[in-house]
Amino acid sequence: MASEVPMQAPICLVENNSGELVVSQKALRILTSITKPVVVVAIVGLYRTGKSYLLNRLAGRNKGFSLGSTIQSHTKGIWMWCIDHPTEPDYTIVLLDTEGLGDVEKGDSKNDSWIFALAILLSSTFVYNSMNTINHQALEEMQYVTELTERIKVKSSFNPDAEEDSANFVSFFPDFVWTVRDFALDLELDGQPITSDEYLENALKLSKGKNPKSQLTNHPRECIRKFFPNRKCFTFERPTYDKSLLSHLEDVHDSQLDPMFKHQADQFCFHIFSNAKPKTLSGGIKINGNRLGNLLEVYVETISGGDIPCLENAVLALAEIENSAAVQKATNHYVEQMVLKVDFPTETLQDLLNLHADCEKEAISIFMKDSFKDDMHYFQNELVEILENKKNEFICQNEEKSIKYCQSKLSHLSETLREAISRGTFSVPGGYNLFREEKEKILNNYDKIPRKGIKAGEVLQKFEEEMAVIEDSILKTDEALTDHEKTLKAEQIKRETAKKEQKLLEQQQMEMQQKMEAQKRSYEENIKQLKIKMEEERNQMMREQEMILNHKLKEQKKLIEEGFHDKAGEMKKEIEELQTNIETAQSQRSSWWPPILDTVGTGLMVLLPGAGKLLGLGIKGLGHAMS
Repeated sequence: MASEVPMQAPICLVENNSGELVVSQKALRILTSITKPVVVVAIVGLYRTGKSYLLNRLAGRNKGFSLGSTIQSHTKGIWMWCIDHPTEPDYTIVLLDTEGLGDVEKGDSKNDSWIFALAILLSSTFVYNSMNTINHQALEEMQYVTELTERIKVKSSFNPDAEEDSANFVSFFPDFVWTVRDFALDLELDGQPITSDEYLENALKLSKGKNPKSQLTNHPRECIRKFFPNRKCFTFERPTYDKSLLSHLEDVHDSQLDPMFKHQADQFCFHIFSNAKPKTLSGGIKINGNRLGNLLEVYVETISGGDIPCLENAVLALAEIENSAAVQKATNHYVEQMVLKVDFPTETLQDLLNLHADCEKEAISIFMKDSFKDDMHYFQNELVEILENKKNEFICQNEEKSIKYCQSKLSHLSETLREAISRGTFSVPGGYNLFREEKEKILNNYDKIPRKGIKAGEVLQKFEEEMAVIEDSILKTDEALTDHEKTLKAEQIKRETAKKEQKLLEQQQMEMQQKMEAQKRSYEENIKQLKIKMEEERNQMMREQEMILNHKLKEQKKLIEEGFHDKAGEMKKEIEELQTNIETAQSQRSSWWPPILDTVGTGLMVLLPGAGKLLGLGIKGLGHAMS
């Protein structure tokens, strides 16, 4: 299968122009063309620590992200490389290589903090790359993680004077991978072999003591433990001990690499490909390349304006764009399918409405799948109104096709009759019966014509009204009939006309009823699919809350084991509040739907008034009936 976005080499995504971050429009066009969910792997770390080389390994290439061979930072800004996922064809991997942190030539650490924050905001797996060992110095270099609450806010109502609950960050922060390069120590603790993961967890243990130095030392450890519940560590030996090869690793063949390093690099790549998840937002909202590009623009624009990126505001801005696109996509699908399936004119209105119901159901499903955060149901109502109008347009088109077709057929069938009238063929004694015979032939032949459509009766009625004037004239002047016979014939014509008018009226009433029932079906389908979507969102929210609770419980247990009972006690209140919220939400599972239905249903009733007339149950009644 061909790649959705074939990229032979990386491209700069966010330019760093003297400390000012600017999104590259060329790179953005590539990113926003990706329709698949994206697995975003971002790597950060001090400059000249080999970050780019690891990403090139993930891309399956030696060359790609620029490595450089001097003491100067080589990558500037954020560079992107979109590649096919080697094991998940439904995903695209987006590799992000960031500018090296701590470059003395920059002179402004604030720029590093924003690069770090952007990497967190954009990624689903965040790789921190360091050298030699995870020690006090290495953790101090992770100062950027301690600044995250100053660089990112989750809620728009966030009080700048108060620190946000770490749970808010956990719900959208990426998985964390710490890679330690040129690691030369033995993985042992107290004389026992340990894994690299255990090595990381041991390094994150808090130092005892309440003095300022201990608190300063513990701060980055606490932040990593709070913000990143899913942590992984990889240690790497030197790629090669041949110094002449180290300066140009991009040209070094795998056979020239140290076997242990190659094994460790392969394990790292395997972990990323097997465990890295698609980028999602709180609520399980999957992010594709287009959505990621839109988020990036919002974040960079906010930073450039001197503000702090707010996830809630960014998601709402993204929802406006995506929901509008979802309405258009659903509308396009409906129109395309109706054009494909409807063969004008349909025999009955119900035939058309049945096709409409099928296409509408698909359109609503597309909207529900692609939309999110439509809390006021503005976009759903917009789609309902559009589809209702499109349906009426198809009904009008169906009627016009039927009218033209029937008029054409009647014109052809009555051509001989009209010529005979013009010649005076029926202006003779006995002409009336002869006229009736010819007219009946036309009516019988017209009746046999298939697929005349829903306006067949109406067109015929107009034809008969036109003929009625001529028929009445022929009847009055036919000398072969007595006055009594003429009276009887006239009464017969009136009865036949009244019967046909009644039949036509009944058909119109039936069609009106069918239209109202179609609106009722539209209402019920919207409510049904909305309920399924909201149930899924609710379940996802519950899963996220339970994940956060489990993370806090584990962290509390770890604090107790490490002897930090005061800190564990501080977490108790957070845990109890979270447990109460989860229990309250679970207890309200059966009662949360009807109030929402009141609001949504009222809006739909305005757009689909026929549904309200037929439902009879009322909005709340339907809510209970469907629950």
